[in-house]
Amino acid sequence: MQRKVFGAEFKAKVALEALAGRKTVNEIAGAYEVHPHQVATWKREAQDGLKVLFERRRGRRRVEDGADADALYGQIGRLQVQVEWLKKKVRTEPAAVRWRWIEPNHPALSLAVQCQLLGLSRSTWYERASEPSPLNGERMRRLDEEYTAHPFYGSRRMTAVLRRAGYAVNRKRVLRLMRQMGLAAIYPKPALSRPDPDHRLYPYLLRGVTVTGPDHVWSTDITYIRLLRGFVYLAAILDWHSRKVLAWRLSNTLETRFCLDCLDEALRWGRPLIFNSDQGAQFTSTVFTSCLAQAGIRISMDGRGRAHDNIFVERLWRSVKYEEVYPNGYDTLDEAYHGLHRYFEFYNHQRPQQALDYRTPAEVYADRAIILSPRDAEVLP
Repeated sequence: MQRKVFGAEFKAKVALEALAGRKTVNEIAGAYEVHPHQVATWKREAQDGLKVLFERRRGRRRVEDGADADALYGQIGRLQVQVEWLKKKVRTEPAAVRWRWIEPNHPALSLAVQCQLLGLSRSTWYERASEPSPLNGERMRRLDEEYTAHPFYGSRRMTAVLRRAGYAVNRKRVLRLMRQMGLAAIYPKPALSRPDPDHRLYPYLLRGVTVTGPDHVWSTDITYIRLLRGFVYLAAILDWHSRKVLAWRLSNTLETRFCLDCLDEALRWGRPLIFNSDQGAQFTSTVFTSCLAQAGIRISMDGRGRAHDNIFVERLWRSVKYEEVYPNGYDTLDEAYHGLHRYFEFYNHQRPQQALDYRTPAEVYADRAIILSPRDAEVLP
């Protein structure tokens, strides 16, 4: 079968539609008859290319007179030797094992580069990774509902639940779908996925800490929102004390950029002492943690397999899905955006919470008389 070759103009058109964020990746892929992974890849390449374009307009930077070119070339040579040595070692592994190492949404390595390093065929990858079927969509919808109701269910119990509901699935398929959706049971267990090994991990700082006021601790997470055709990702940042949703973002791809946009919006409200997240690659990325560090914010990360460390955001997702997403069943990304916009306005300004003495999150957050001083911050672990 002859491999399809797409021109630059076609790729740019698809990438711009993905960047617009008005359709899911699956909808765009179906409209242009390409694989969803290609849409995500072209979107990422377009984002990177735009940055380079604006940097070029400033003119090329001249190499400083004191730069040691020989040392740089020597380092490049050593790295090339190391890469070639690793490639030979890696390719001794069976192809079935190497296929599992592919990360289609890796922020720095394209699918083509990963296949080249692993000695695999990119066209074979596209043949293996088929577009989600309507039946898989139904399974994912049911998994999402069960996880929201019972976040302690692991893959074995989820498999049993789906089988009792009439779905012909095995545990391997359920595991794959749960990984794709970013679902993991809430209990200590061996990690099913690992954060980027090049990213630094930070300790969990909130054990035994009493949150005393707004902007003491902020927290973030990402969840999955099912649409009629495909799905999108929702990121939100929550103030622990008031439960106010400070910012939220939707994206048709799981990437760092939309998490950064969410953080930029939240920082307009102020600066927390501590910012807590899980160990996902979006939150451990250098660009995300650098943004927090430059703002003087201490970084805290949940322990592996401990979603209870981020329990307030988990409760938020439960409220969002049972009170808004499931009853309304969005068809398109636009519907999801407008529905969630209405809900978060309601959640922040009209929905009183028992834990807040039946005040709304916006009312509690507005009462900033209780703000920690720098001296208070020094006693934190």
